[in-house]
Amino acid sequence: MAAWKLTVRNGSTVQRKGFDDLDSALAEARRQTDEILAEGPVGGARAFREYEPSELVRARIEISGKGLIRPPTAGLDIQGDNSLVGFIGGVARKQVEATDESGIFDEIREALAK
Repeated sequence: MAAWKLTVRNGSTVQRKGFDDLDSALAEARRQTDEILAEGPVGGARAFREYEPSELVRARIEISGKGLIRPPTAGLDIQGDNSLVGFIGGVARKQVEATDESGIFDEIREALAK
């Protein structure tokens, strides 16, 4: 059984893949991020009010480890304007300070390698 699970939610599509090591999971997460960013930004949305592209989560890429109670989890959200927001934690999430792709992945690696 895989030690790490990568979940990619892009719009209504959800993909899950298992990996034996963290480096492979991070490499695939980075590849998926680059692929989604290459599609370009999306427009805003309207539902009760107007939502700017920066307010919309276009895709979520999440890596989680093993464990029943609080498995190590971290990932990033790709906003509608193609900005990135990294996070650490599952239910109780903490936003990472980095805003560029390399910095976010460095913080994700550090959090998951503990």
